[in-house]
Amino acid sequence: MPDTTQTGGQSTVLAGALLRVQPLEDASSSETVDGEPGEEAAGVLEASGLTTLPERQFAATSWLLGAADDREMARRQWEDQGIALLCCGGILSAVRIPARMVWATAKSDELGEVDAFLARWFDGGAVFMDLHAQQYYALVPGTAEWPLKERDFPGVSYLGRDNFLGVPEIRRTEPKGCGYWCLPMQSPGDLCYPDEVESLVLTGRAALAEGGGR
Repeated sequence: MPDTTQTGGQSTVLAGALLRVQPLEDASSSETVDGEPGEEAAGVLEASGLTTLPERQFAATSWLLGAADDREMARRQWEDQGIALLCCGGILSAVRIPARMVWATAKSDELGEVDAFLARWFDGGAVFMDLHAQQYYALVPGTAEWPLKERDFPGVSYLGRDNFLGVPEIRRTEPKGCGYWCLPMQSPGDLCYPDEVESLVLTGRAALAEGGGR
């Protein structure tokens, strides 16, 4: 389970072992991705049509920086550690789901198969995995309502306002190091629909109850 600490009335969700003081394994590229969120990201979309993977990653990174308390610090964290601490409850929130629940739904614990399953399950969206803590994080709109009660779904948590979340650098799309994007954000603000996340949790709980967990 990720550690949660209270500081000045706020909770900081350290995505398991995801947020570390040591650098993580090298991402596929070590060059810095700069850019500001908002109008600049929209300009990239309009000017380029997102014809290349680097352009899509640039635009998604620029948008994610809108959830940072300090954009420059978040950039440095991504460059140095591969993980940046972002605020929940603004432009994004997250639902934490135990891997065993996702695997039971996918009927597999082979990560490549699970990633392909998630791409089919969600109509777009963005999901990353904490490999050390074996938790999935589905990003949802910051104002999304989450109807499920934690007491009924052990290990599942909605991370909204007053939570901070360690989010992988956008180019970490392979299952190595501490965490990676198993369903990468394809465009700025491309988040999961809450009802699809809810359905995943409900299906996972039923599958575990039937002995589908691995």
